[in-house]
Amino acid sequence: MPNGALPVLDVQGLKTVFKTRGGEVHAVNDVSFNLKAGELLGVVGESGSGKSVTMMSLLGLLPMPPAEIRAGRVMFDGQDLLKVSAEELRKVRGGKIGFIFQDPMTSLNPVFTVGYQIAEPLRKHMGMSKKEAAARSQELLELVGIPDAERRLDDYPHQFSGGMRQRVMIAIALACDPQVLIADEPTTALDVTIQAQILELMQELREKLGMAVIWITHDLGVIAGIADRVMVMYGGQVVEHAPVQELFSNPQHPYTAALLKTIPSISGKRAARLTVIEGQPPLVVGAPTSCPFRERCAKAMPVCAVKVPTRYEIGAGHDTACLLADPLEVANAG
Repeated sequence: MPNGALPVLDVQGLKTVFKTRGGEVHAVNDVSFNLKAGELLGVVGESGSGKSVTMMSLLGLLPMPPAEIRAGRVMFDGQDLLKVSAEELRKVRGGKIGFIFQDPMTSLNPVFTVGYQIAEPLRKHMGMSKKEAAARSQELLELVGIPDAERRLDDYPHQFSGGMRQRVMIAIALACDPQVLIADEPTTALDVTIQAQILELMQELREKLGMAVIWITHDLGVIAGIADRVMVMYGGQVVEHAPVQELFSNPQHPYTAALLKTIPSISGKRAARLTVIEGQPPLVVGAPTSCPFRERCAKAMPVCAVKVPTRYEIGAGHDTACLLADPLEVANAG
């Protein structure tokens, strides 16, 4: 992937709120990122950090109301996805951008065969005949490593194991040869052996098909082996963004550093007590007025309670939304 390549997806200033009885929950706060062809962007953070809501906002997958996209621009294939018609967005969703959800058992329809569910987007988005769609569905099951694919097209989701159901979800997401694939914690519910197989499969498919991938997870250990770049989210904001090796060797945000410490070590020494991040991610009611991580941060300064940090550039492709990266704020605090 050439460094100067134009992004296939460019997101700028995305803001998403949920209107509740308790007030407006600001779930996504001024999120900006891009994705180049063939690249894998890892999006990490605890549950509630805004990862999934950000990606679902791009494709109109949130119920509106209570959700409302307050601001932003999502450029894909020469158009702003936040401004296109519902019909145009449906053509993009599942056609040019594939989405793999967390739980394949709830995402697959239990009353339709797997073959029908793979063929549906092929007939809808690509205009294939029933016979053409069936042949392509078999190819897709073979591509994702499901044995005896022709026979298994007539099986229902409950007849597949958890790992095989996830492979079916990947087959559906890949059906129309998408330019971008968004995978929302696709291995969370699987045991470690099956998880490793799915990760290996995704790497192979990415290399074979040349698509760009956004991989959402709470597990930095998973991201270490597959991502080109990493975007760390907390409180609905991007708190750090860097190439994967740079992020692991030189984390600049206290939250990123804390996440890295939670990864278990296999050094051969006696196992140390696992590190945990005390406290819970915030529910941001009302527009942010401070650093979202300040109440859990050992390095918090007084200014962190009254100022929202912007993203400061640390180096090439590396930025962080932390006031500690601003020499003036540190000097004033001292």
